[in-house]
Amino acid sequence: MSEGGPATIAAAFREAEQEGRPALMPYLMGGFPDFETSSAIARAYVEGGADLIELGVPFSDPLADGPVIHEAATRALALGIGLGDVLKICAEVSGDVPVILMAYTNMILSGAGPADFASRAREAGAAGVIVPDLPLGTDESIRSELEAAGLSVVPLVAPTTEPGRRQGICGVATGFVYVVSDVGTTGERSEVPAHLAELVEDVSARSEVPVAVGFGIGSPEQAAEVGRIADGVIIGSRLVRLVADAGGREAAATAARDFLVQTREALAGARVG
Repeated sequence: MSEGGPATIAAAFREAEQEGRPALMPYLMGGFPDFETSSAIARAYVEGGADLIELGVPFSDPLADGPVIHEAATRALALGIGLGDVLKICAEVSGDVPVILMAYTNMILSGAGPADFASRAREAGAAGVIVPDLPLGTDESIRSELEAAGLSVVPLVAPTTEPGRRQGICGVATGFVYVVSDVGTTGERSEVPAHLAELVEDVSARSEVPVAVGFGIGSPEQAAEVGRIADGVIIGSRLVRLVADAGGREAAATAARDFLVQTREALAGARVG
């Protein structure tokens, strides 16, 4: 995409809002179960109605990821999948929807450093980056390099984040704020946490950018429930599990596309009124 990351992300959320629904953001582990299949799944996400895509870069020690996504990363790494491969997938679909890379600090610092990572990400059309192990105030040079390249740096707010710290996080957020629905790592939950509405309301009041919720959303019905209170819905482990269980490239792409179509239907009209 030719525009800067914040502008393309804002446009995606705005278009969804105009349709009376939250933005739909599926997660994809780059290179899982293999490069060609993950590329087909990214295209299926676009065809299924994704407004944005969260694209994971496989990493050996993912602090925020639960067993399903961790296993996917392990399998991708075993195939030799690296940042360059993931950026190729990004480039294939970034002209259709904003792509938000999910990468850990070590990936950004390794190699030629943050400026090089940022340059390569923007060249591939990425709109932003989620860095779950980059707490506010830890190394602001990383955030500065990414933003200087035109990338949004999407921060996370958890249920355990203190109100004062929420304010600081929302103050530096670009693109959107990622609200973690529950404590722990990624993975499907049986129900939406009771505290989520209050948390999203508080973060929304502090933020000048949209608020999207992830972690634990495993069905179209749960997505619709979350979509009534949030600007965006992020679905990860459920989709990764669908791909793992599909038994083939075409089946995996079809399963992912069908799930997103059903979820878009469930989200229709969720934000009206």
